[in-house]
Amino acid sequence: MEPLANRRRFHIISVVIRTTDLTKIYGNQKSVDHVNMTVRQGEIYGFLGRNGAGKTTTIRMLVGLIKPTSGQIEIFGENLFAKHKEILRRIGSIVEVPGFYGNLTARENLLINAKIMGVHKKHAIDETLEVVGLQDETRKLVGNYSLGMKQRLGIARALLHYPELLILDEPTNGLDPIGIKEMRRLIKSLAAERKITILISSHILSEIEQLADRMGIIHQGKLLEEMAMDQLRQINRKYVEFQVSNDNRAAMLLENHFHIHDYEVHDEGRIRVYSHLGQQGQINRVLVQHEIEVSRIVLSEDRLEDYFAKLVGGGAIG
Repeated sequence: MEPLANRRRFHIISVVIRTTDLTKIYGNQKSVDHVNMTVRQGEIYGFLGRNGAGKTTTIRMLVGLIKPTSGQIEIFGENLFAKHKEILRRIGSIVEVPGFYGNLTARENLLINAKIMGVHKKHAIDETLEVVGLQDETRKLVGNYSLGMKQRLGIARALLHYPELLILDEPTNGLDPIGIKEMRRLIKSLAAERKITILISSHILSEIEQLADRMGIIHQGKLLEEMAMDQLRQINRKYVEFQVSNDNRAAMLLENHFHIHDYEVHDEGRIRVYSHLGQQGQINRVLVQHEIEVSRIVLSEDRLEDYFAKLVGGGAIG
């Protein structure tokens, strides 16, 4: 059987999704506020934000379910609403919880969807069921499927027409750890083996961190940042954290005595020093000599959660 990725010769284009000042307003509420997003061909793009940040509204606009109040959407280099039908034929998506007939099998459900979508390829259903790992569950009624199996069946439906772009809104929501692991493995294989560009939204940082090549962070409708995951990990730096009784005096000593300027003062008397690593003993001795009590010294490194907390101005995402 010819591999799924080879069934169609894709038009080479470096940017698959580009939005320009994409905005959606409901009443007096800006759900999505001038979002400029770029998703490149072949990557897994993680769309990260808290619940209510604007992820689903953005995705609903990307798949043509709702129209933007203002701004532009280009997919495959074409205006989405100018070539709506042609573009959607090249996209697979799960935006809501997948809905199926519980009294039918997976194959029967996909057969109905294939007819609706105009998919006539003989082996499309069997092939997509195998891709998502449900080839041995085809006789079971879908009403007896677990949530994870239903999610995988939803992806099978999204793959029936051999899309070039797959858009998944919170596909691990409600799954147990085993289901999340299976979904993660499936998404990675679709990108690596099938060469499908994937946009996946989530409010769980650890999931995006393990899946994405690049990510965008949305908060209160605004896209705060886009960054490659490798670049993001380079931001994390090692530091020595001192818990001190007087952080103002300790900071003055760091600057005047050690000429340290690369440090941060945090709450509850915590000071993180990013330079002079390995000199924590000398620093501790000088602090104590100046009657500053040091109750704790920890060698650590910034976590991604710390970065996101700074970015969104509050608690960590997820």
